[in-house]
Amino acid sequence: MKKLVHVVGAIIENNQHEIFCALRSPSMSLPNLWEFPGGKIESGETPEQALQREITEEFNCAIEIGHKVEDTTYEYEKFIVRLETYKAKLLEGIPIAAEHADTRWVTRENLHKLNFAAADIPAVEKIVSEKIVSEKM
Repeated sequence: MKKLVHVVGAIIENNQHEIFCALRSPSMSLPNLWEFPGGKIESGETPEQALQREITEEFNCAIEIGHKVEDTTYEYEKFIVRLETYKAKLLEGIPIAAEHADTRWVTRENLHKLNFAAADIPAVEKIVSEKIVSEKM
């Protein structure tokens, strides 16, 4: 039986209406795929607490969590992921990747040009169809 991994992702938008995306490194599971940054929910954490902790640990910045965008369960070859994505905005700092291979600020129109992990795609589709993320936080 495949293990279920419960994770969260942040859809962070800057003042230029670009969305922060992170490229998983070759040493991570699902290597070389783009994602909305975040990580696993630890025991006793709410999704929002996990997301704030993960962004602080992995990108050395603080965010404000907005409303939930998507809740997707996707079965990969070796495990099942439940990904909850939330809109967010930077409160403090500039994201600097500690574990990811690359990061980019991408316009909504160009999100489809990145090779996202399958679990992230429903959230990508949803935000591409919206006008401006920050106005709907």
